[in-house]
Amino acid sequence: MSILRVLCLTLCCLPFATSPNFTWAQRSQVSPTLPSSRLLNRYGLQRNWWSHATLNPKRDKVRHLVIDEENLYVQASSGVVSAFNNESGRRLWAIQLGQQDGPSYPLVSNEEFALIVVGLNLYAVNKSTGELIWEISLPTQPSTSPGVDNLRVYIGSLDGSVYAYDLQKIHDLYDENRLPQSSREALVWRYKTARTITTPPISTGLVVNFASQDHSLYSVTAERREQKFQFQTDAPVSAPIAESDGFLYMASEDFNLYCLNSNNGVLRWDPFISGLPIRKTPVIVNAHVFLSPDRGGLYCLSANTGKSIWWQPKGTEFLAATPERVFMSDRLGNVVILDRADGTSLGALPLRNFSHRLVNDRTDRLYLVTSSGLIVCIREQDREFPLYHKFPDHRPIMPLFAPEADSESPPVPPEQ
Repeated sequence: MSILRVLCLTLCCLPFATSPNFTWAQRSQVSPTLPSSRLLNRYGLQRNWWSHATLNPKRDKVRHLVIDEENLYVQASSGVVSAFNNESGRRLWAIQLGQQDGPSYPLVSNEEFALIVVGLNLYAVNKSTGELIWEISLPTQPSTSPGVDNLRVYIGSLDGSVYAYDLQKIHDLYDENRLPQSSREALVWRYKTARTITTPPISTGLVVNFASQDHSLYSVTAERREQKFQFQTDAPVSAPIAESDGFLYMASEDFNLYCLNSNNGVLRWDPFISGLPIRKTPVIVNAHVFLSPDRGGLYCLSANTGKSIWWQPKGTEFLAATPERVFMSDRLGNVVILDRADGTSLGALPLRNFSHRLVNDRTDRLYLVTSSGLIVCIREQDREFPLYHKFPDHRPIMPLFAPEADSESPPVPPEQ
């Protein structure tokens, strides 16, 4: 897809930027108030940047928020994906993928491109420009986001299969103008389980790990799909698996959280029993595991032992962490600031309008989005440069630039 088409899509999806009759009263309906400097200063915070995602607030919804070490991605229900530099807030691109309102899964990315499943197609988009690199057709209905390494991309499906595609072969087929009709030629292997694949495949480059509704975690070699191990639980896996430093963190329907070695399946510690269903992915930040069971508060566990360090009963979801503080949501829609050492509350930000919140295991920044697509990034005042938790070696080395001036951008929303 050309850069011109991406630009046209962006302008078409932003009626407030092109219509001279669009009044401030109408704009305020799609641009709720930003958190005020006075409110943020009270807790040593400040706005790092704010912007708007490309969507029609009258019909679209924010479906997924995803971050990597470089970009923030906002996926709308219409199929439009907007990308921003996650530190400067500079808008990079917006692109429509697949048919409007098609089913989609959260985007995944590597150093080169972003991968998005929409309907029965897998799209690869250049992370910097938004240009569509290639598109392949999938053999059956996918059930998860893709997994990717340097050589292959992996897709889980409703029929219990995991499909591995060769990235180089996909590029060759694209160069020969044979996509998506010849997508199957890039298929390397298929691994079949008894039930639906419930977690995005996680590849270490050597092995691929994924869970099925048949109560099992599977580990197969990335090259030949040879089974390395199978770990069986008493109930189906209930949330996407998290991976950190060679260990897998897996929750099951019997309220257990497991930690396994990703190469051999050996348990690192006895399962942590939450007593309530676990539907959200565990979040690992350095030596801590943050767990949010349904109606069960927020737990901070030791990644080394699995023991509870503290419990905050009012929490509903982890949002971000600095070395000293943790940000979480509570049942009233507030953003609550906690002391990371013991979980005590330090204060709360009444930001209920920002109902879509990124669970950020990559950096220490807090990203909040309204239903109309207004994005705000919040940081601690004394942390000009972000901390990279998950892949510190992947952090950008190029200097960051301030947001570009845009004469067609809407006015700054008022502060709360």
